[in-house]
Amino acid sequence: MSERAHDPYAALRHTGYRRYLIGNFLANIGRQAFNVAAAWQIYQWTNSATALGLVGLVNVVPLFALVLPAGALADRIDRRLIIMRTTAISTVLSLLLVAVTHYHAAIPRFGLLEHANGLLHSIALLFERHADPATLRFDNPALPITYLILFVQACLRVLAGPSRGSFVPSLVPQSALSNAITWTSSTFELSTVLGPALGGLIVAFTNYSTVYVLDVVAGATFVVMLTGVRPLATERKPAPPRTGMFAGVKFMWRNPNVLAAMSLDLFAVILGGVTALLPIYADKILHVGPAGLGWLRAAPAAGAIAMAMFTAHRASAKRPGLLMLWSVAGFGAALTLFSVSTTFWLSLVALFLSGCFDNYSVVVRHTLVQLLTPDSLRGRVTAVNQLFIGSSNEVSSLRAGLMAALFGPVIAAGVGGLGTIAVTALIAWMAPSLRQVPPLHELKTEADEEEKPL
Repeated sequence: MSERAHDPYAALRHTGYRRYLIGNFLANIGRQAFNVAAAWQIYQWTNSATALGLVGLVNVVPLFALVLPAGALADRIDRRLIIMRTTAISTVLSLLLVAVTHYHAAIPRFGLLEHANGLLHSIALLFERHADPATLRFDNPALPITYLILFVQACLRVLAGPSRGSFVPSLVPQSALSNAITWTSSTFELSTVLGPALGGLIVAFTNYSTVYVLDVVAGATFVVMLTGVRPLATERKPAPPRTGMFAGVKFMWRNPNVLAAMSLDLFAVILGGVTALLPIYADKILHVGPAGLGWLRAAPAAGAIAMAMFTAHRASAKRPGLLMLWSVAGFGAALTLFSVSTTFWLSLVALFLSGCFDNYSVVVRHTLVQLLTPDSLRGRVTAVNQLFIGSSNEVSSLRAGLMAALFGPVIAAGVGGLGTIAVTALIAWMAPSLRQVPPLHELKTEADEEEKPL
């Protein structure tokens, strides 16, 4: 494709995709704001860091339990309906949380709720031995209900995840898929900046319930907008009724480019994550306090948005696989620079560049995987990808935190950056075909094979 023929708005010219993009963007803003408000509310109720950790637990448990079955579901049922129904139920639950939050003082202290709070308190005491037990408050009967709502919503998001991740290819022609993924990625990054900021402001000037109402309105808007979305005609073949949910793993294993791309992203996330270290850098190294921490957290997202806008207006690269490898190496180099920086502005630049490089590699990887995967397998392959990324984010935080405790934050961040570069070089050597991947618009989806139960 020549520069003259390149259309940076190709995907946006398709009404179905445009409706999905706008609705998904609004829903993500509502959810990001919701997450900030819910975490802050639970912390205010309990004064417990463990209570915040349990919020992460209720979000990650459904990922391991449900993501592979969700992928199989996405390959058997209309993905649009899965997204609509799970979003609608989640919206109703957010509305329930509005009532629980507003009337929390009037909730009767049922025995079951008292026992649940007692269990939560016992868990907190196991981990917070340094804290005065008298400062921990697990006496609000609304607390267990809130955790239950968050858990069910997490289950719904996991069930919808593979459908959302594999839905875009059915809304645009293959030639516009990379462009569509670029726009989807950029709007997601924008929502991760706007949503938390909006949630924090609303909580500061009004109350938690207002944030949850915002999530209700955003979710309902997404459902309404999806009602007008009609996928393009495809040759999708429904998965055989007895096809195993591990078919996505089998496909990845026999496709070296898909396996290499996913492995590259997995290890880059595990080694290159520095988000958990940013509070330490803001406090002990850069001395910029919480305000500076906010800028540090926003810098990668800003870089991702900038790169997304740049790539949207550029023609498809002749060797996208090779550039993906270089971008992951650049991501590692940017984090290495950040690790040794003691200047605030240089740290911001390094994190901004890390977001730029990360965004390009994500767009290429996601487009590559979606184009090479038969539509009847996209749900299950997307599920495996989400399992990889979801678990690697948690492992990344653990790696960074433990290394920082043992060797200090500079070594923890620096080893992660250098390790990312080393892994990139290893995968480039082990999967030479990835370096030869042609322009994305020239890729052909692998033909469906007769699947067998695994």
